Amino acid sequence: MRKISYAPTDDRKFYPETDDEPLAETERHLRGIFRMLDMLETHFAEDSDVYAWSNMMMYYQKGNPKAFVKPDIFVSFGVGKHERRIYKVWEEGKAPDFIMEFASQSTYHNDLGNKKDIYADIGVKEYLLYDTFRTNLPTPLMGFRLIDGVYVEIPPLPDGRVPSETLNLEFVVQMDGIGVYDVVARDWLKTRAEKEADARQQEVAARRNAEAELVELREKLKRLEAESTDS
Repeated sequence: MRKISYAPTDDRKFYPETDDEPLAETERHLRGIFRMLDMLETHFAEDSDVYAWSNMMMYYQKGNPKAFVKPDIFVSFGVGKHERRIYKVWEEGKAPDFIMEFASQSTYHNDLGNKKDIYADIGVKEYLLYDTFRTNLPTPLMGFRLIDGVYVEIPPLPDGRVPSETLNLEFVVQMDGIGVYDVVARDWLKTRAEKEADARQQEVAARRNAEAELVELREKLKRLEAESTDS
């Protein structure tokens, strides 16, 4: 008897939420990815229309569960900041605007080849590659911008930063990893914990300054009272 195939009724089975591959090749890769996601999420925290996430199954051909990628980092504008289990390009109405891959020994060929072609085909405006161990890519940090459907390498600035017009940020290789500079705020991006620590330090400094001013004011009043008594 001929086996009858049925169309899948469970969308989550048809489009799996995981490919059972590890999140990252090494501890250094994983820490770098988590830190980058934390900084970007914190940076866009007040913008309800910007979604930044990591290692999510992203399907780009409706009806083809084999057509997927799983970017290390992606940022998508205009799709809303609600929780997702997978990212379907046709349902979101667009591909992410920015994707970043943390290249490794086992991935850099694909990052520069097939993935790069896919990202260009689906319309990812900017694509950055960071070589975590700085041993595989031609340069530790590479950026590409989509122009007329083709990726053109982004020339680094004189100080080595790679500018992202899409995010209005600049990425730069540092001694301990990769830094991100906000060209509007003229400051480096920080993780949520780092921003909270800075805020606490500012509160402590402000309180100490207020206490010092109060002590100075009291001393001044004492001097004025003494001068008034003497006269």
